[in-house]
Amino acid sequence: MTRRSGSADLPLHGGRVPPWLSLRMAALGRVLVEAIVHHYGRDELLRRLAHPFWFQSLGAVMGMDWHSSGITTSVIAALKRGLAPVERELGLYVCGGKGGHSRRTPDELTSIGDATGLDAAPLVRASRLVAKIDSAAVQDGYDLYLHAFIVSRDGRWCVVQQGMSEQRREARRYHWLSEGLRSFLDSPHAAIEGRGGGTIVNLADVRAQRNREAGLTLVHDGPARTIATLRRWRRADGRALSLFPETELDAGWAEHGEPEPRSAEAGPTGALRAGPALPHLQLPARHDVRAADVDLKRLHATLAAAADRGPGDFAELLLTPGVGARTVAALAFVAEVVHGAPARFSDPARYSLAHGGKDGHPFPVPLRVYDETIRVLKQALERAKLGNADRLCAIRRLDEQARALEHCATGPGFEALVAQERHDSPAYGGRSVNDRRR
Repeated sequence: MTRRSGSADLPLHGGRVPPWLSLRMAALGRVLVEAIVHHYGRDELLRRLAHPFWFQSLGAVMGMDWHSSGITTSVIAALKRGLAPVERELGLYVCGGKGGHSRRTPDELTSIGDATGLDAAPLVRASRLVAKIDSAAVQDGYDLYLHAFIVSRDGRWCVVQQGMSEQRREARRYHWLSEGLRSFLDSPHAAIEGRGGGTIVNLADVRAQRNREAGLTLVHDGPARTIATLRRWRRADGRALSLFPETELDAGWAEHGEPEPRSAEAGPTGALRAGPALPHLQLPARHDVRAADVDLKRLHATLAAAADRGPGDFAELLLTPGVGARTVAALAFVAEVVHGAPARFSDPARYSLAHGGKDGHPFPVPLRVYDETIRVLKQALERAKLGNADRLCAIRRLDEQARALEHCATGPGFEALVAQERHDSPAYGGRSVNDRRR
């Protein structure tokens, strides 16, 4: 049975992703997905997309605002756009999206079934059930506005949904995974991200089975029994008690406070598996990234790995004159997204130091470094497809080296690192949404 894998608070953000970033996000998303599928397979990619901390880190390394609800919309859009040309080759399809795109999910799944021979009927049913459960069966104050269904040619899938609460100015993201799913109505979520907002009616909880059965009985018996039940359980002061006295709130119909945070640990090949509790990830409304948001030991280890392994392993990779150490540092963060253990994604803000953020925090997006990252990864994958995986293995060694150096690496403070990046930003083609240039 799948279980919740974490929780987080996501402040609502408006605005659009500018074309100069959305195009790059699609390109980087495609090459990252191809690398993960190459190393670990399609099922592992679905597991990672169903992991809320990894998903947030992916958006941060893509240059999105590291903390905002916009990561969900922009990452899904980037993956859908980036994977479209290679979806048949990879055997992965991204359906749905935000607003009107979400309502086209059944039609998209049907088209995929017609093109591949995959039985689309159960997939369409799963898509509709998931949307209904998170909008009706789980009444937590968040209105769904995004539904993305990612399916493989094997018929396995994951769903990423997001709802918003305008009153709280927050978003809640829901993750589903078909692997191990035996029932849609017995605690099926792989993860729910978002801060608890008081009492939550959760009829999808395994403990709410008696409530669901009682509700169906009332529906089948018509309105007479419902009215009689209300009258029978009305107090003298005119307020009604629970419609289902046999099943009180403490039996699971309502959930109070935070959902139990769950985690996942890496298997022998880096696969995500259910594991012990994960710390609650609470993302603030402020835009700036601070030292408290980042695990400095891991940050120093990543940068030290880039400095140590880069000159030896990347002599052939970095063919463009004038671009070297900074691109290797970005690749070290990317390598961790591809190969890193789930425990390393508890501080997604750290991944914003790969390519900055579109809002200028922690620094403007270094477009030259971003483009060089995509180029190096593309060339490494192309060689790997032809049987020469030396460059792709060199990128993997960056992650291995970072883990080895985590307990001994040192370096400058976070503020000094960000100040240096801001100073070097013009040389790297730094850009943010505040720029007015074309």
